[in-house]
Amino acid sequence: MNEIIIELEEITPKEFFGAQNTNIELLKKHFPKLKIVARGNKVKAFGDDELLEEFERRMKMLVNHFTKYNKLDENVIERVLTSHSSDDYSTSDSSGEVLVHGVGGRLIKAQTANQRKLVESMRINDMVFAIGPAGTGKTYTGVALAVQALKNKEVKRIILTRPAVEAGENLGFLPGDLKEKLDPYMQPLYDALRDMIPAEKLAMYIENGTIQIAPLAFMRGRTLDNAFVILDEGQNTTHNQMKMFLTRMGKNAKFLLTGDPGQIDLPRRTISGLKEALLILKNVEGVGMIFLDDKDVIRHRLVKKVIEAYKSIEHAD
Repeated sequence: MNEIIIELEEITPKEFFGAQNTNIELLKKHFPKLKIVARGNKVKAFGDDELLEEFERRMKMLVNHFTKYNKLDENVIERVLTSHSSDDYSTSDSSGEVLVHGVGGRLIKAQTANQRKLVESMRINDMVFAIGPAGTGKTYTGVALAVQALKNKEVKRIILTRPAVEAGENLGFLPGDLKEKLDPYMQPLYDALRDMIPAEKLAMYIENGTIQIAPLAFMRGRTLDNAFVILDEGQNTTHNQMKMFLTRMGKNAKFLLTGDPGQIDLPRRTISGLKEALLILKNVEGVGMIFLDDKDVIRHRLVKKVIEAYKSIEHAD
């Protein structure tokens, strides 16, 4: 049995190993045929030469990632250990920077490789599609980019919209005025904004129209210029709604469209405007498309397992 020793230099072992060595435990699961021991600032591994070479390569990738981002968690480790090369999980330095200094000093930035790719794509394209399952940070990262653009005076307003598909014709049965009826459908957008903008300032922005949150139907007939516009839950748009929205784009506008093609709430036999747009716009210059997956899930670790479980039965169908 052969041995390899990897010494961690200029890295705090405790942070790299994780609380109660959780990161080392993940390494052990990925390399079950190796005996891995972490002591002090050294990681020792015992086993066959071929496996030791692979282990050393992956450890270097993890060390480089930690040195660059000062962070290592289950999602990062899984992505690094299953990637073919650093291109699969690594992005430019600028895409990992703080996007917004949020409420209570919270530093808001892209957490995963695909979220950082979304940041990069939004910088070079005026229209970007961010596609992926629940919990992958599509909307949250998008709202952070919008708030950053507003703070940097790159745009004059933020417009956030969703198709109120789940509401259907039932809005009339809900109490209150139209805003009160629609607010539940817009809640995820409000939640993200509340993390990033102090309550009083957010209320002022909404009151004076600097930030507008409205159902997609309210976009008809408007020209959206000098604005960062996010269409959330785009999978629930019809052909006509999507075409209407895309043609609202005015001068100095940034459009971000998010959605999960696996969660379509449209009536049967209705084609999703998002799915259609992805096909017909895939080769259009200036349009970016970023696909996030379950490795980008940054909610509770069980969310990822739930997505995987459902994926298995959906594929079986």
